[in-house]
Amino acid sequence: MTPQGRRLPAPAAGRYRETRRHRTAVFFGGVVPASPDEERLAEEVGMALAGAGFALWHGGYNGLMEAAARGAASKGGTVTAVTLADKHDKWGAFNPHVTADVRLPDIGARLNHYLDNADLVVAMGGGVGTLHELTAAIYYAGNIRPVPVWITGPTALGLLAFLQREKWLFETETRPLDFLSPIACAAAFATQLHDLSDPREADA
Repeated sequence: MTPQGRRLPAPAAGRYRETRRHRTAVFFGGVVPASPDEERLAEEVGMALAGAGFALWHGGYNGLMEAAARGAASKGGTVTAVTLADKHDKWGAFNPHVTADVRLPDIGARLNHYLDNADLVVAMGGGVGTLHELTAAIYYAGNIRPVPVWITGPTALGLLAFLQREKWLFETETRPLDFLSPIACAAAFATQLHDLSDPREADA
């Protein structure tokens, strides 16, 4: 819903890509930050994304999601909450920085909506819901469409190291991981974001 109470339609994948004004960054992060430093990092990520012209999509609730939304809002960015229609009342109000929302019927529809429309996925720490989102994004980028997946913050970077160490995640000639980027800090995130070219600009 918009602040005026008008529900926004879920965009069709093809037409949406041709007509939207902003690139979309999907942010996956949990409701309980591992530390104040991680919460601050999420805010800086949101600021960098909005400053680079990305619209922020996330779950809409608190914790790292709210921190990223606060950062995006501080730079004039838009923040869309993508949630489950039958869970919103149970999960509570969206954070105050949300400017629009999309409510979908099930987890599969929600993940597909995120990933089919993402120009960039950013993942930080969280609970099993964030773990599900992150692993779905990695599978999607490795098998469906190579959308960039950036992992930042000590919690998510620790998870990535575990997945690689235990061979849950590995690279082969037919399954490259060049879409996946571990990013150590806010400064490195800003630098990599600056270097991320917009295909529309490259074709101009």
